[in-house]
Order: sequence, then structure tokens, then C-alpha cells
Amino acid sequence: MDCDAQKLTSALADSTRFSIYQFVSNSKEPVTVQAVAEQFSIHPNVARLHLTKLEDVHLLTSYSDKSGKGGRPSRLYALSDQVVSLQFPPRDYRLLADIAIESLLSLGEAGEVALVKMGHRMGTEMAKRAMAEVPIDMDNATLEEKLSHIHRLVVAQGLKPEIEPLPDGSLRFRVYNCTFSETAKRFPSSVCKMHNALLAGIFETYFGHIELQEDESMLKGCRSCTYTVVRFPR
Repeated sequence: MDCDAQKLTSALADSTRFSIYQFVSNSKEPVTVQAVAEQFSIHPNVARLHLTKLEDVHLLTSYSDKSGKGGRPSRLYALSDQVVSLQFPPRDYRLLADIAIESLLSLGEAGEVALVKMGHRMGTEMAKRAMAEVPIDMDNATLEEKLSHIHRLVVAQGLKPEIEPLPDGSLRFRVYNCTFSETAKRFPSSVCKMHNALLAGIFETYFGHIELQEDESMLKGCRSCTYTVVRFPR
């Protein structure tokens, strides 16, 4: 295991620290030391140590609150812009992804079709691997249990997700960062199709026949990539 992977593993080995990372990842706004301390019933100094450790390995970033409120400025913590995969040692996958995607797209329409199929297969395999690592009884699992499983899987891919059941039985799914953000800037249409297929593969593994509809995209200036997941009876 290389040095970066060891640091990342060490930082997340502590269960409280991992839970704090998830808490910050799930928060819609940056969090303070005091908010973390209250959430986990720990002393603010302990919370600050955990947050600093996560910042040291580039999982979080922090900055001073310049809102203009009186008193000493508090420190705000948020998910880092650097996407970190928690399942694999860090390597230069970006260059490899660019080469593979550019090679496929040079083949024209057939290459894009292959790229989208690859994305779907990746999503399916990720979900199956997650089920093997954290077993779940798919025949009897509740909606809440399945969504919790999916949420954990997507967080492990370095994404900041939000999943909300809607009254009509569909799901609202948002991500506030993108694993493929740099590559998507070069090949926006094709990479988004591939990423959407990857997400569809994940949801299909848990729910069977679904339809993933993209409602908003960060590449179009939106705050998040937002999807509606329409579920159909098995």
C-alpha cells in the first residue's frame, strides 16, 4: 500500500472520525466544530482534532466564516473538491480515464455506445460488491435499508449524495460533486451519459426495473446533478 493510501486508511480507521466524515459529506452547508461536537456528544477540542485529521489527508477543507457576525470567526469545514475514492488506493486514474474515453469516442457512435455500456456494468458491479461487503437481505429489506446501502456505496465512491423518497414512489437523487468532473469538462455529453448509466446500474441492482431521469446538471451551472429515479413493480 502506498503512502497516500496508508494515510487515508489511518484517518478513516477511527469509527467516530469516519462518522464525522459522513456527517460533513451529508451536510448541505459547511459545518462548525461546535456542530460536530454536539452531533457526536464529544468535546469541541476532540471534534477539532478529528476534523483537522480529515483535512490533513485532503478529505475536508476549511476556511474562516466571513459572514460578518460579531465575535471570533469560527472555522467552517466542508467536503474537499478533491474527489477521493475510499475503496481503492489513490492512483492517477484520471489520465487512464481520459485515454480510455478518448479512444472509445474516436470510434464515433459505436464508441459512445460501448462507453455507456461500460458505465452501466461498472455500476452493477459496484452494487454487487457492496452487497457482498455489507450483506443485505434483498427479499425483505425495507426501502430505508436499501437507500442507506446505496448512500454508503455512493459516499464510498467519493460523492456527496442526497436521496429522498417522493410521494409518488419515485426517488429524488442528488450529487453535489462528480467523480468524473475533470474528464466531463472535455467530453461533457458522453461522460454524463456514461455516469448516468453507472448510477442506473446501481439503482437497478437494488430495485429492479427503473428509469433514471436527469433533471439538473452541474455542467449546466446547477448546484447539483439531480435525478428522478422512477421505480417499476418487479
